[in-house]
Amino acid sequence: MLASGTFEVKMIPQPAEESVGDASIGRMALDKQYHGDLAATGKGQMLATRTAVDGSAGYVALERVSGTLHGRSGAFALQHSGTMTRGTPQLVITVVPDSGSDELQGLAGTLAITITGGQHFYDFEYTLPATD
Repeated sequence: MLASGTFEVKMIPQPAEESVGDASIGRMALDKQYHGDLAATGKGQMLATRTAVDGSAGYVALERVSGTLHGRSGAFALQHSGTMTRGTPQLVITVVPDSGSDELQGLAGTLAITITGGQHFYDFEYTLPATD
């Protein structure tokens, strides 16, 4: 199955915690609103770092998504892993196995993000077990 639509994201910088990690690694709270085939909210946290080379960076994030997917209600978790190599992005966003709840139990898949003209778009390729 394929779900498509748009989303808005707010990234809220979080303060560093003393004695946790390294100051060069930033932490952000994620607050997302998905529209289209996935009508949901996403809440999560992101860790990111930049390098001395312009355009090179990396990030990881975990996000809990709650709402409806093609009319089926529930929640699930997404795991993000992204790198930027001198301006060239590589991003993998995967449903955490066995994280689906309610009508989204058994959900598996990957989500791709495209940003065009400042607007965020998603394409979510997924599978769900057959319903009775």
